[in-house]
Amino acid sequence: MEKNVLVMIPGPTPVVESIREQMARPIQAFGDPRFVADYKELITELGSLLNCSGMTFPLAGTGTLAMEMAIANTTKRGDNVLIVSNGFFGDRFIEICERKGLNVDVLSAEWGTIVTPEQIDKKLSEKDYAVVTVSHVDTSTAVVAPLADIGKVMAKHPNTLYIVDGVAATAGEYENVDEMGIDVLFTGSQKAFGVCSGMFVVWASKKALQRRKDLGTIPEYYVDFEKWIPIMENPAKYFATPAVNLVWAMLEATKIIKEEGLKARAERHTKNAAAMHKALESIGLRILADAGCRASTLSCVIYPEGVDDAKFRAAMLDEGVVIAGALGAYAGKAFRIGHMGNATENDMIVALSAVERSLKACGANVELGKAVGTYIAEMKK
Repeated sequence: MEKNVLVMIPGPTPVVESIREQMARPIQAFGDPRFVADYKELITELGSLLNCSGMTFPLAGTGTLAMEMAIANTTKRGDNVLIVSNGFFGDRFIEICERKGLNVDVLSAEWGTIVTPEQIDKKLSEKDYAVVTVSHVDTSTAVVAPLADIGKVMAKHPNTLYIVDGVAATAGEYENVDEMGIDVLFTGSQKAFGVCSGMFVVWASKKALQRRKDLGTIPEYYVDFEKWIPIMENPAKYFATPAVNLVWAMLEATKIIKEEGLKARAERHTKNAAAMHKALESIGLRILADAGCRASTLSCVIYPEGVDDAKFRAAMLDEGVVIAGALGAYAGKAFRIGHMGNATENDMIVALSAVERSLKACGANVELGKAVGTYIAEMKK
């Protein structure tokens, strides 16, 4: 019998039964009136969920494809782009932009810290930029950017569009497209939405849609807003095949999120993350992100001296829990653990118990039950 493994990486995240049931439904033709109605409902509900008065695009593809869509529809060759990078995935925008022939400036933070709104404001005053890109949560460092405060800065520079990578944040950290002045927000299905990988969602403001019109013909094809707008307005039309069962799964996930409430869900994530951080620190582990900018959706956790990364993660797998290795300079020195989406308190307890036993198996001096006890005590407050 195949071993049951709890997946606690930063995505894909645990998928609840009602969402799995939607993925297992018998297939329907994408032109079936029943599916057309479901796809239209998803488009409408996602726009409402994130308060986007522009257009919402839930499409087949990955978060990286969403990054390309964001850049493709808002810039032209020769434009200036400011990339605000708080880690590995902020840097991913660099190559995407350079391949399009854009002039790239990068504001980078030391890993574990963030670029401040003041730094962004200063840079925007020095040059005209077509767009600014910001990762709400960078999955490599588990830091969270202050979206609302950056939005206030962006309001002072109305000709520059505000692009937000919400892949590891949306539906975990609080986001509001119109309220925060975001022009393009995107995410993936496999993170805080709690669906398997295979879909992305792009929310585009009215200003972003107008920018696309002003660009005229663009070289990109699949990710062109203009190709998809007619389908988002009427999914009975065809441009490219939708991910039928994932549309149903995303619709169920959206209903779960709306029932919980977006702010309540963000507050749950915040409380849970704080408890996880205290629990991990209680047994001698260190959180990479500074206390003032820790994400609520995942943590990057630095090992005590002497713990071997490969041995530790193998021990975790033996305990029935999968975690992720760290990236960049922290590869081999830290692990990443997801705590987002529909993952439960019981999942956290199982994961923390496995962390304790795995550290002990690696020779660390750990008091078994301490992290679990700390987490439970914090969650009861």
